[in-house]
Amino acid sequence: MQPITFTPIYKERIWGGRQLEETYHRTLPKSAVPFGEAWEIVDREDAQSIVSSGVFSGKSLHHLWKNHREEIFGKDLPDSDRFPLLIKILDCADDLSIQVHPPADVAEKLGGEPKTEMWYIADCKPGAKLYVGLKKGVTRETFEQAIAKGTVADQVHAIIPEKGQSIFIESGRLHAIGAGFLIHEIQQNSDTTYRVFDWNRTDPEGKPRDLHVTQSLACIDFEDIEPEMDIPDGKTLATCPCFTTTLHHLAPGEAIKNPNPDRFSLITIVEGSLENQYTTGQTVLLPVSSRPLAASGETTLLQIML
Repeated sequence: MQPITFTPIYKERIWGGRQLEETYHRTLPKSAVPFGEAWEIVDREDAQSIVSSGVFSGKSLHHLWKNHREEIFGKDLPDSDRFPLLIKILDCADDLSIQVHPPADVAEKLGGEPKTEMWYIADCKPGAKLYVGLKKGVTRETFEQAIAKGTVADQVHAIIPEKGQSIFIESGRLHAIGAGFLIHEIQQNSDTTYRVFDWNRTDPEGKPRDLHVTQSLACIDFEDIEPEMDIPDGKTLATCPCFTTTLHHLAPGEAIKNPNPDRFSLITIVEGSLENQYTTGQTVLLPVSSRPLAASGETTLLQIML
């Protein structure tokens, strides 16, 4: 079976930019509008990846998952109604809100969905910051006081990462992406985010964005103190019950294949191309029976597996 590609879905965001157009040569739906996210792989009621070519052209990812699961994805997969992962590219021209995703036990109580994710830094401007976890000495009490004063940013730990690094964002970890990043995000199929602070900014009409203070306080891990960027375990960047992500640097002609012959994988091309066909920024679904894909030149890619 041939690799399967999908048409990205673009999301306007107040903090977005035009890097998807400038770096990946994408055609964005509108001109002079900030787009912060490209949803490369998604199976949700309100957002569906559609196959862009081949025998399944025009079919949704949901259709493939429901009707061709073993044929395309393989055996012993999660018994979920929807494809369990969501793959994005984030163009962060401005700071994102300081936020948290709910752990599974809390999500159920709040009516949301649990969301664990990881970030791979495809590019960043010098000095760009990620905000992850809390500073030493921060307690729930000092954090609540900072919310009232509008000084939450002073409580959050900042990291200055380098291109090519990654970090795992388990649900419950307070976080924000600062301005100046292009990031590949691999996450659970969830769209639940609780904003606790938005840098005291307002929209063009002078209104602040909605915050979710009560929900955020119920989710934040207040023992997550000053984490740093992850150190890979060989090729493995992150592994958890939801997904495993590995990083590969291929020489020209070197091939990538599914590591488990009974399972599919997703390939996100960070730089370079495969088969002179699949290009930088693109995510490709490699079906269980797919042949290996060869690098057209020096190529860096992420491989994501359930």
